[in-house]
Amino acid sequence: MGNRLFQEARKAVELAETAKPAEQSAAISTAENALSSAYANTTNAEREQLRSFQDELNTLRK
Repeated sequence: MGNRLFQEARKAVELAETAKPAEQSAAISTAENALSSAYANTTNAEREQLRSFQDELNTLRK
């Protein structure tokens, strides 16, 4: 099944990427919180993916 927090973080990033402009800032904040929660409870491989997700969020913020 995998790490639940990791899966929630991935889903939150996907939602932020597809959010309407008016909702994107809140969706990005939610995704960043999910990434933070997931980070402490992941494997090294998952952490690398979480860093990639954070990079995607950073791109959306620009």
